[in-house]
Parts: sequence; structure tokens; C-alpha cells
Amino acid sequence: MGSLVSVVFALLAAGSNAMATVLQRRAALDVPLDEGFRLKLVIDLLHRPVWLGGMAAVVAAAGFQALALLNGALAVVQPIFVLELPFALLIAGVVLRRRVTRHGWVAVTCIAAGLGIALAAAAPSNGIDRPTGTGWVLVMVCCVGTMAVLVHVALRRPEGRVRAACFAAAAAIGYALTAALLKDATHAWQTGGAAGFFLAWQTYAFAAVGVCALFLLQNAVQSGPLVASQPALTLGDALVSLSLGVTLFGEGVRTGWWLIPEMAGAALVLYGAVHLARIPLTQALVAPPARTRG
Repeated sequence: MGSLVSVVFALLAAGSNAMATVLQRRAALDVPLDEGFRLKLVIDLLHRPVWLGGMAAVVAAAGFQALALLNGALAVVQPIFVLELPFALLIAGVVLRRRVTRHGWVAVTCIAAGLGIALAAAAPSNGIDRPTGTGWVLVMVCCVGTMAVLVHVALRRPEGRVRAACFAAAAAIGYALTAALLKDATHAWQTGGAAGFFLAWQTYAFAAVGVCALFLLQNAVQSGPLVASQPALTLGDALVSLSLGVTLFGEGVRTGWWLIPEMAGAALVLYGAVHLARIPLTQALVAPPARTRG
């Protein structure tokens, strides 16, 4: 029952994030970017119901993700977030009045089918609620160290596919690490209440890592084509989350011949992500908006 509840909350979180992406993009279409980060822009956005709706969706997504992680395995919850961009594409077709092309539907279907096949084959099971301190030290060193290496490689490359993919891979590790920290922080709330939550170092770590991951993602989008960054982000987040679930939280996944359908599902997700990144509507949602004259 707990696994079903976590899946439902994870789907709600992915859908809420997708709604936030679409609503914030819709609000951005009506705001001259020449205003930059001036106070007038903030005041203008605060008076726009669409933008406020997007912020409310962000808050709802965070709550749904916390509930999903509290009730289920990290290896189940976080991979479901690969559906966020397909959800955004479908929502944008309605909100922005843009038709989803046949290639878009094919990409969405591949991602959804691939995710279902991979999760059904892996059948992740719950592990421990609270990782050990030693486990956290090893994970933080490995994740942060790998992110630093990827950023170093990205900065040494000119704008293009390699730079974008490296930034996106670093962001993917950051998002997976953020989810792991959030999962531990939610259990601190469950056992110690609000005091336990705000006294836990994981609470402040997931906020810091989450901001860092968002910053890296923005750099990825601005450094090269979406077809290079989006697959690295989509598949990277899911795979790193699966690894953290197994190594840090002791979650179990099936191996042996089950690896064949698991890899087939991952390949379908990758295929769908690559094709989804090539669709103009997806690029309009994720890429920075073109500057306009006010």
C-alpha cells in the first residue's frame, strides 16, 4: 500500500512541477525581459495570477515529493520524475494553445512505456529509513566530487553539446542528491516533529544542493542544444537516484536476467527524451525566452 501511495504522490509532484513550468513560461511571455531583475518586474509578476499559480504549483510539488519519499523508496519515486517534461508538453498544448505533434506523442509514449518497463522489472523495495553518518559522508564526497569534475570539464569546453551535457549531468546528480537528503529530512520530521526537521543538517543541505542543481541546469540549457542536456538530465537523475536508493538506503532491486528489460526500459526513456528535446514546443518551455524590447 505504501508503494502505491508513494507512486501517486510522485505523479502529483511531477504533474505539479510540469504545471509550474508551463504557467511560469506563460507569465514570461507577457513580461518584457528588458526589465531584468528590477523590483518593478517582481511587483508586476506578483500581480499576475498565472505567475502566482506557477509558484503555488512549485510549493505543491515540493510537498508531494516529500510525501512520496516518506511513503516509498527513493528508487521508485525519483525515476517517476522523468514524466515531468512529458506532462509539461501535454499541459502546454492546452495552456499555450499549441498542438502536440505526432513526434511529440511518440516521444511521450516511449518515455512512459520505458519507465513502466524499467520499474516493473527492477521492482525496487523499501530499505532503511535513516542512513548512517558514514554512508552520508561517502555519498556526499562521491556526488559533490563528481559534480565538481563535470563542472570543471564543462568550463573548459566551448559552448556546445559537450558543455551542455556535462552541466546537465552535474545537475542530474544534484537533483538525485537533493531527493535523498529530502527523504532523510522528512523522516526527521516524522520522528522528531518540526524541531527535529529544522535541527537536521539534511534540511539545509537539500535546500543548498537543490539551488545548486537548479543553477547548473540553467547553465546546461544556455550552454548548448536541448538535445544534449535533456537526455543527460532525464536519465542521469533516474540512474543516480536508483544508485543512491540501493547504496545509501539499502533498497533492493532485481538483478540477473531482469537487467535485460531494465536496460530496455532505460533505452526507451533515452530514445523518448532525445526526440522530445527536438520538439519546438519542448524547446519553447525549457530554453530561455528570447529577449524582447519593452
